[in-house]
Amino acid sequence: MTGQPLLEVKNLRTHFYTDRGQVTAVDGVSFHVHEGEIVGVVGESGCGKSVMSQSIMRLFDEKYTVEYEGEINFNGENLLAFSNGKMQKIRGNDISMIFQDPLSSLNPVYTIGDQIRESIRLHQKVSKKEAFDKAVEMLRLVGIPAPEKRVNEYPHQLSGGMQQRAMIAMALSCEPKLLIADEPTTALDVTIQAQILDLMVELNKKLGMGVIFITHDLGVVAEVCTRVMVMYLGQIVEEMDTDQLFTRPLHPYTRGLMQSIPQLDGDRSKELHVIKGTVPSLDNVPKGCRFASRCPFADDQCRESAPELRVHEGNHRVRCWHYEKIDEEGAYGRASK
Repeated sequence: MTGQPLLEVKNLRTHFYTDRGQVTAVDGVSFHVHEGEIVGVVGESGCGKSVMSQSIMRLFDEKYTVEYEGEINFNGENLLAFSNGKMQKIRGNDISMIFQDPLSSLNPVYTIGDQIRESIRLHQKVSKKEAFDKAVEMLRLVGIPAPEKRVNEYPHQLSGGMQQRAMIAMALSCEPKLLIADEPTTALDVTIQAQILDLMVELNKKLGMGVIFITHDLGVVAEVCTRVMVMYLGQIVEEMDTDQLFTRPLHPYTRGLMQSIPQLDGDRSKELHVIKGTVPSLDNVPKGCRFASRCPFADDQCRESAPELRVHEGNHRVRCWHYEKIDEEGAYGRASK
């Protein structure tokens, strides 16, 4: 895609202050999202996906617990330079977020309609009647049956799938330019998950918004994303077009994730591939490559010096000292047998 990105993150670092000192949960992350593009973010739990997304929204307590470095440019303006008051006007209006657990995000003592109307009236100058009609329209848009009835119901009266649809309706009620979806289908059964994924792709095309889709499910990435970023211990270790993820991943961690996917036509007598070792702690980050302790190709250079995220070709970036050798020799497949 050409032209100025809708969102451009440059060298973002998110530091938390804890009893054990400063911890950097997101370390030097740079990427961009264009209008109408769905960018996937994948990685193990604790790799920094959710912290990165919430940093873009500036949802952490900046007075006591967190400090940001870098730039988060949205429509050409750096969000990190905005006052809290100005950020409140951005959240929910220009940038919206769908959280992983709808019950922790929906207020149990207010009806679904009240919560959607509040979001609309907070950002748009409309009457109560207009906001109510828009809430009903949004519930209908996300496929909730009998929206005129459901708009007056409370979160506990809806199924898990309907709660998630209500969250999507609320996030889209002001027609944001950027939507951040943080594992929005994790707790849902596969039928409802498929419906919500189809809905998000449809709304993305209809509204032309940019989407950051955070997930641990590579199958979901294949279905909805145009480009994907792989995160490990607070950093992007590989970024590529989605088709390259399944045909030519270059980072050993990415390849390990791909080999961990069960194959329908595979040999069921063999154990699934497992990435050996565990993710290091954020308060004890390795000196060199952060994946070195788990990588079958790590050498002294990997353990002593941290690689940068380098452009391989086109949109393909990778953070590894030996990715060219691995790619040329197909070495990963042999080493992991």
